[in-house]
Amino acid sequence: MYRFLLTPRWLAVSLLALLAVPVCVFMGSWQLSRFEWRVNEHRTAAQDQRKVAEAPPVPLAKVLPDPRADVQDDDANRIVSATGSYDTAHQLLVPGRTLDDRNGYYVLTPLRLSGGAALPVVRGWLPGSASAAQHRGTVPPAPAGTVTVTGAMQYPETTESPDVDTSGTLPSGQLGIISGASLVNLLPYPVYNGWITATHPAAPLKAVPPAEAPGSSLDLKAFQNLGYTGQWFVFAGFVVFMWFRFVRREAEARADAALGILPGDPDGPDDGPDTPEAPLTPGPDGAEAPAEHDPTPATQAS
Repeated sequence: MYRFLLTPRWLAVSLLALLAVPVCVFMGSWQLSRFEWRVNEHRTAAQDQRKVAEAPPVPLAKVLPDPRADVQDDDANRIVSATGSYDTAHQLLVPGRTLDDRNGYYVLTPLRLSGGAALPVVRGWLPGSASAAQHRGTVPPAPAGTVTVTGAMQYPETTESPDVDTSGTLPSGQLGIISGASLVNLLPYPVYNGWITATHPAAPLKAVPPAEAPGSSLDLKAFQNLGYTGQWFVFAGFVVFMWFRFVRREAEARADAALGILPGDPDGPDDGPDTPEAPLTPGPDGAEAPAEHDPTPATQAS
């Protein structure tokens, strides 16, 4: 029944299926390996950041030698210490920041260092409205005199960072994005590009947890690799399924042809449309014979 598989056409179809299946399996395995590689990279980066965050504080100069320096990937969330005096005259509030599912604002105070430049320090978070706190004057003042601040180094925020305000309609004394570029026009002295969040703020301020470094989370590409893995394995199964389906249909068609069953008439060969049988009349020898049909239409006598 299946000797047709040895014909050139079916040999070509079978060879194509045999080549397609391992190709699909190989591509699926490769996409799966890419997903596992991204997961391992994410796990390694998370472990490295945890080690950095748990390490003893290092001087600010080790992370940012000067205000123009950029925060490096290895220094994200590193605990640094800086000594200077708070510039309370230029304190800013950063509205629209959530903590523990509550809406509030950051309190940012520039820390003037010995060289004259300032390091933006988020001293903590408070619940409520930044505008109302400004109006009532309930923001806790910064410590006076020379202080040493310890905090986690953060990347400058961008328009893609969560909770930033890019409307440009904030009132005076408020800031939408924490970065050197947004502070340079608000402060009369050089500003470091990175900023820190204080690890031990004074009550009632609450510590702001360090943000994840850009690219440290498991991004969409990893899940795309996982989706492609499933697609390639489905393609491999689909090729096998369609090959068996076509073989079965071909075998059934050949079996029907051997029995004389044509397509569209499963009960047998087509003998044409049915015609009414002519009535039987007695013949001259006494046998019944079909009556002759007179094609002339009957007419009514006048």
